[in-house]
Amino acid sequence: MAETGEAALSTIVFVAAAEQSGERLDKIVTAIVPHLTRAAVQRLIKTGAVTVNGKTTKPGYRVQAGEKISVQLPPQPSTQILPEAIPLDIIYEDPALLVVNKPAGLVVHPAPGHAGGTLVNALLARYPWIAGVGGPERAGIVHRLDKDTSGLIVVAKDEATHAALQRQFKRRGVLKTYLALVEGQVQPPEGIIEVPIGRDSVRRKRMVVTHSGRQARTVYRVTEYFAEHTLLEVRPVTGRTHQIRVHLAWLGYPVVGDEVYGHRRQRLLQGRHFLHAARLRFTHPITGKEVALEAPLPPELADVLKRLRR
Repeated sequence: MAETGEAALSTIVFVAAAEQSGERLDKIVTAIVPHLTRAAVQRLIKTGAVTVNGKTTKPGYRVQAGEKISVQLPPQPSTQILPEAIPLDIIYEDPALLVVNKPAGLVVHPAPGHAGGTLVNALLARYPWIAGVGGPERAGIVHRLDKDTSGLIVVAKDEATHAALQRQFKRRGVLKTYLALVEGQVQPPEGIIEVPIGRDSVRRKRMVVTHSGRQARTVYRVTEYFAEHTLLEVRPVTGRTHQIRVHLAWLGYPVVGDEVYGHRRQRLLQGRHFLHAARLRFTHPITGKEVALEAPLPPELADVLKRLRR
């Protein structure tokens, strides 16, 4: 369990649980601090930034239950997010919020390796006053889409709207519908996937189905069969990272073009995966009226379906 104190912002202190007894120190710390790679954690241990019961040790040290582990985190570089005149496909806008049709390839938030060219940079160029809405570096964005997923994403222009929309998402009052083309012919033609999802303990950027993960629920329905593929309408009830892609791959029908959870060698679609946030329905926080929006398939995805239908 983590402790708090004067150094809470830069130090994590926790006591090893019974189920962690006998595990390597570097593996345990990587699970506790998921934004650090295992290699980065090993460097911290070797430089003395990680201690067990107040003493330095090696990355391969086998931790025992009840031992106190302290992790001194490396300082995070301060970054300034600059406005960038990136074109935005805005399909709905009013004084309180807007909805963007995000193209595949556009990262939502700045991150290591993506300091610029993100949706946040684009929003700041057009709406500079929303820089702090929803927290630092969020620029009013209420939810997110993976880099190579296209489709609808909601942005709030003020804190009250942002908080109200977040409550709707948390209470599952927002209906999100995706179109996904998957490998194979899905059976049964409709169903519910309900298995927990957690972070991969080895490859930290991946998610996996695991009994120790968080509850996740995805509803799907077949809309069209092809010789070797299926077009699905998918609705994620929960909002776990990579949920649709992980659930469909676990079911045995990975998303076409998904190089992380699917087949790396396929010629049908290159440069992105076939997952599109096509429809969005929510209650407007100000008017109380239902807002229902739809984004057409991008040309590269529509072209894939045309080829399959021929």
